[in-house]
Amino acid sequence: MTGGAGATRYAERLDRAAVVAGEAGLGALLATPGPDLLYLTGHAPPPLERLTLLVVAPGRGPVLLVPLLERPALASPAADRIEVLGWADSEDPYTVAAELLPPGPLAVTDQTWASHVLGLQEAAADRTFVAAGRAMPPLRAVKDEGELAALAKAASAADAAFADIVLVTFAGRREADVSADLADTLRRHGHQAVDFTVVGSGPNGTSPHHEAGERVIAKGEAVVMDFGGHLDGYCSDITRTVFVEQQPEEFDRVHDVVRRAQQAAFEAVRPGVPAEDVDRAARDVIDDAGYGEWFIHRTGHGIGLEIHEPPYIVAGNATKLEAGMTFSIEPGIYLPGRFGARIEDIVAVTDDGAVRLNEAPREPLAVR
Repeated sequence: MTGGAGATRYAERLDRAAVVAGEAGLGALLATPGPDLLYLTGHAPPPLERLTLLVVAPGRGPVLLVPLLERPALASPAADRIEVLGWADSEDPYTVAAELLPPGPLAVTDQTWASHVLGLQEAAADRTFVAAGRAMPPLRAVKDEGELAALAKAASAADAAFADIVLVTFAGRREADVSADLADTLRRHGHQAVDFTVVGSGPNGTSPHHEAGERVIAKGEAVVMDFGGHLDGYCSDITRTVFVEQQPEEFDRVHDVVRRAQQAAFEAVRPGVPAEDVDRAARDVIDDAGYGEWFIHRTGHGIGLEIHEPPYIVAGNATKLEAGMTFSIEPGIYLPGRFGARIEDIVAVTDDGAVRLNEAPREPLAVR
């Protein structure tokens, strides 16, 4: 993407970052390779030991410091808005960077390597460095129309992958085999990268982040599948729970409680509602059904350029939801030694409520 609407989008993001940093009382926002640098500039260099650093300060133009050997490869739609400086291998990049840092607290993006933070602290000992995630509101939490469209496309592709996976054989095959099938279906439906394909059968389904392994799936077992990846830069993430030919004892009741909890959380979403209220809506349903101690994680997480990003749908998070925020709603119940059940959709906050980006079936499905 070069010029035109792309350049305008990144220029607006850089301007907003400077304003937000100023409102937070910061001297500057410092971004290194990762999703924040990509979001602000469209530039996606690999994270390396050589320092790449974007300095966004209130009241002055952004500056991007790059290794001299990488300057010819710089590709940013907003390049004409950014002052680009190169440092040579014979120089100490942190000393060079220190000259670019304004007074006041400096917010470092959360993905910055510790080695870079320590180098900057040593070279600029008179400055204070703080974590951007705590010092200023998240810049990427509210998505624009293009981002919402990209997330909807990724979610739709994940739905299509689920429609394919329920047609394969589960019984008598290893979890790893079904996991590989899931990865193949995601790629077939457009994902450029597959980030995870959780397949937890029977008691393994009680571990929310179970790594699919050698366990052979049997008839009469529940199987939790949580999978996603990147499509055109944005993430998908969906969970559905199926059973192999026949339901295990108590499965129908547990799954129905999870489905009702997920629906209650979805109905709680609207602008101005604290994130923790959405978590509570799901938790109340599960608590009332007597399974509260077996709901062992937060209700959801934000999603965008990263699988997990703000806002987090968890007790204690008073962040008020805004139109354009996107996050998962994924309550679950995990009965030790028996089975787990989880349903996860990505949702987007609208002006008066929310919409689901995933529409794969939520009722219990039998697989063979």
